[in-house]
Amino acid sequence: MDCCDPTVYDDTFDARRADDRLREYRRNGPNGWTRRLIDGLSTGDGVDGLTVLDIGAGVGAVHHALLEAGAASAVDVDASGPYIDASRTEAERRGLADRVTYVKGDAVARAPDLAEADLVALDRVVCCYPHMEALVRVAAARTRRRLGLVLPRDDAWIRAGVEVSNRWSALRGNPFRVHVHRTTDVLEVALAGGLVPVQRHRGRFWQTMILERPAAA
Repeated sequence: MDCCDPTVYDDTFDARRADDRLREYRRNGPNGWTRRLIDGLSTGDGVDGLTVLDIGAGVGAVHHALLEAGAASAVDVDASGPYIDASRTEAERRGLADRVTYVKGDAVARAPDLAEADLVALDRVVCCYPHMEALVRVAAARTRRRLGLVLPRDDAWIRAGVEVSNRWSALRGNPFRVHVHRTTDVLEVALAGGLVPVQRHRGRFWQTMILERPAAA
């Protein structure tokens, strides 16, 4: 899989999938793990006046919530055009569009275009990207205060299930793969970027981690 080939993400996260996800989001709000991520990023004195970088933002659940809680502005980065369209549509519906900037593409490839932000989110994005080190390094380098991640637990049964799913995708000719990166490896990259873990929640499949830059905290 070419991680920088936009057609892979446009085809996998297509308009039908984006529309389905947007309808679900409007009906039920953020998923439980996304809500924990939002709450973790909002820890402390709140988010009033802060900036947000939402990498792999999907339909925008994280930055919509943070903007509505008082954040000043957000940058939505996504390799899927249909998901950016869905996120923009929802931002317009919520009256937030004038506070969001949209960047289409691979966050690592577009890194020179991404400014630092107070709060950075990677909500179920690390598992969609083969080069974890590069992605987490970019996210950590642009984090002024707090970085939040949602990624699969790296338990053996989860790895086995994902491997079966990836083999089925390969048989169908789908180049997209899910990646279960080791949690310790993810944390090592973030720690090298000057961040320290402050929160972690382990669900049945997904885990949520919040890290902070000590000087900012």
